[in-house]
Amino acid sequence: MTDLILGNARIVTEAGVVRGSLAISGGRICAMDEGPTRASGAVDCGEDLLIPGLIELHTDNLERHIEPRPRVDWPHPAAILAHDAELAGCGITTVFDAMRVGSVVSNERLGYGSYARALSRELLAIRARGLLKISHFLHLRAEICSETLIDELAEFGPDDRVGILSLMDHTPGQRQFRDVSKLRDYVIGKHGLSEAEFEAHVSQQTATRDRLGAAHEAAAVAAAGRLGAVLASHDDTTADHVAVSAGYGIRLAEFPTTLEAAQACHDHKIAVMMGAPNVIRGGSHSGNVAARELAQAGLLDILSSDYVPSALLLAAFGLARLWDDLPRAIATVTAAPARAAGLEDRGRIAPGLHADLVRVAQVEDQPVIRGVWAHGRQVG
Repeated sequence: MTDLILGNARIVTEAGVVRGSLAISGGRICAMDEGPTRASGAVDCGEDLLIPGLIELHTDNLERHIEPRPRVDWPHPAAILAHDAELAGCGITTVFDAMRVGSVVSNERLGYGSYARALSRELLAIRARGLLKISHFLHLRAEICSETLIDELAEFGPDDRVGILSLMDHTPGQRQFRDVSKLRDYVIGKHGLSEAEFEAHVSQQTATRDRLGAAHEAAAVAAAGRLGAVLASHDDTTADHVAVSAGYGIRLAEFPTTLEAAQACHDHKIAVMMGAPNVIRGGSHSGNVAARELAQAGLLDILSSDYVPSALLLAAFGLARLWDDLPRAIATVTAAPARAAGLEDRGRIAPGLHADLVRVAQVEDQPVIRGVWAHGRQVG
């Protein structure tokens, strides 16, 4: 018995595009057949594309819903449900919700407190009640340049669905903020600091990294092992950064900032993830390497929507035009992130896998979502 048949579709597999139908039963794909279907009740997809549900490994979108304006704390259950619904509407059926661990409590002006443990409990409680449309895992962003990382990591255990733990280091003068003038523009613009206050901030953060950085990095690596999470690097800038990542066993690099770092990642067989907004805008808002440059060099493996959920599908279709290869481009938002996160039950269209699917029409260069299914249930 089948629960649903999607017919008359162009089905995107890793090998190519197949015209045919999919049968779904018990939340999984049970058959894929080429050619037209005469099954009663089949949904006619009108030759639209059927692609796997998108897999998002790093998004700040939940934080945006929790704090839609500076110092505005929105009711968390409503924010979580709105975030979940937005992602489903964008074709994302599996998300790793990024939450920072590691706080700065000594700086009254620029300090920031802990929130990940409390927010993740709320998210998991809502999930346990069956209120979420899509699959949610946690992505802990371990801030090395902080004061409380070890204590915050200790609050998480193996039952918390922590799928990814990334090593984040925002110390001024290196990685994302190697150009301190970019950091100056950002911090002064956001917080209205004077030049003297900014210089004091830089000195404090540098001193914190010198004092606690090594211990924090070791604790984060150990926590990934304890939690059963994939360990990722973030903002690798030099070949030396990548060599350290490889030494930790890292196989996923988020947003390397230079061509040198991306090439070193591939040399070490580390998958490179770049931001979909970077692809769409044609460059990095931080002044780092352009994702399209890496794509043209064969050094881009995975896309993340980062701060714009709808960017994920749009950027994948942009890569399809760049590469003239739709299956390869769709893999950057489906099969490749699934492999990087160790998820073997999704990310591809094949019998036995979860029926996480997106029906997409192409209107000129704009992909238009006409249906989203998560575990065989229509959610968008």
